[in-house]
Amino acid sequence: MINIFRQALAQLKAQKMLGIISIVGTALAIFLIMVVVMLQQVKVVPFAPESNRDRLLHASMASIKTVDGADNYFESNGPLSYESARKLFYALETPEAVSIYEPGTSTAPVSLPASQAVSVDIRNTDDNFWKVFDFSFVSGKPYDKAAFDSGLAEAVICESVARRLFGSVDVAGKEILINYVPYTVAGVVKDVSTLAGHAYASVWVPFTSTNMVNWTWNYDIMGSLGVTILARNRDDFDRIRHEYEENVRQLNKEIESTGWEMITRNRPYDQEKEACGAWANIEPDVEGARRMRWIIFAILLIVPAVNLSSMSESRLRRRVEEIGVRRAFGCRRSELFAGIVGENLVTTLIAGMLGWIMSVIFAWVFSSFLFTAPYSTVSVMPKVDITMLVQPSTFLWAILFCFVLNLLSTGLPAWRASRINVVNALNAKL
Repeated sequence: MINIFRQALAQLKAQKMLGIISIVGTALAIFLIMVVVMLQQVKVVPFAPESNRDRLLHASMASIKTVDGADNYFESNGPLSYESARKLFYALETPEAVSIYEPGTSTAPVSLPASQAVSVDIRNTDDNFWKVFDFSFVSGKPYDKAAFDSGLAEAVICESVARRLFGSVDVAGKEILINYVPYTVAGVVKDVSTLAGHAYASVWVPFTSTNMVNWTWNYDIMGSLGVTILARNRDDFDRIRHEYEENVRQLNKEIESTGWEMITRNRPYDQEKEACGAWANIEPDVEGARRMRWIIFAILLIVPAVNLSSMSESRLRRRVEEIGVRRAFGCRRSELFAGIVGENLVTTLIAGMLGWIMSVIFAWVFSSFLFTAPYSTVSVMPKVDITMLVQPSTFLWAILFCFVLNLLSTGLPAWRASRINVVNALNAKL
C-alpha cells in the first residue's frame, strides 16, 4: 500500500498537467454529488431540536372521504381538529410521547408594552411538544400541562427575539405582547434552524391560549393541528401504526352519521417519508424519490467518469514500457490491474476530499437559497450550522462515490493495460 501511494504521487509529479486536470475534474464531480446528498441529508439526519428524527412519526395532515355508497364522492385533506387528534393519537399506548401542535408557523407581531412590535414566526403547541423535541433552554422552562390545560397565556421565545425585545436572554417571568395580548415568558431557548421544519418557530404558545381549538370544519373532524409521535425505538413503528388504525376505525364509527370517514394513506410517516411528501391527498412515494436520487447520482458519476477515463488512458500510454517490463518480470495481470486502480484511487480520494470540503463550504455559505423550502411560510432565511453538513453519513457517502468514480474511470483502461501483449508493450505499443 505504501508503494502504491508513493507511485501515485510520483505519477502526479511526472504528469503534472494531466494530474491537475484529473484532480479538478474528480473534485467537481464529487462536489456536485455531495451537494445533492446534503440537500437530502438535512431533511432526515438528526440535529437539535429534532435529535430523535430516527424515532419520529408524523401525521401533519389527515384525509377524509364520503362514505361508500354516497351519491357524490368527495375528499377533504388537511390538518385535524383537536378533538379528532386527541382521540386518534393521545389514546396511543406504545409511544414514549405524542405532541399535537400547529403543523406550520404563522407571522405575528410581538412587542413590549408601549413599544414598537416586531414580526416573528409563531407556532401553537401542547405541553408534550417539549418532550418530543429537545430544545436547549438558556432561561426558564417550558410551559407545563397545568398551563396548557388552563389555557394560560405563557410563551417560550428564542434567543434572538429575547435580545431584540429585552437586550438580554434572562427574561423568564417578564411580560410581552403577542398579537397585542399579554403573555408571560416561561422560558428562552436557543435559536432554531428553519430546517427543523416541525420544531422551528421564534415564539411558541399553548394553542389553548388562542382560539385554535375552535378552528374546525367538516363537522369538527378537520381543523388546524398536526401530530408528531416519539417512539421508544423504530421497532415500535408497526405497532404504533396498528394502534392508530384501530383508533381510526373507532373514530369512523363515531362520525358515521356525518357522511364522512377517515382514510389513513398509511399514516403516520417516518422522517424520510414525511420529507418526500408535498400534498396531503397523495401518499409520498419514497421508492420513487430514492430512484430519482440514484438516477441523478448515476448521471453525475458517469458523465465525468467518461472524461476521466480518457485521461487515465492517456496516462497509461506514457507508461506502456513500464507495464511491459513489469509483465516481463512475472507481474500477474491481476496484480497489475489492482496496482493501476489503487494508484488512481489515491488521486481520486485526494480529489474527493477536496470536493467534499468544497461542497460543505458552498452549502454553508449559500444556505440561504440552497435550502429554502418551496411553499415555505417562515419569515427568515434558513440557518445552517456546520454540524448539520459535516455528518458521518455524508463523509461515508463521499468515500463511496470516490470508490465508484475511480472504478468507472479507471477500470476499463486498467483492464486493457493489464492484458497488453508483453512484446508490444516493450516496443511501446498499447
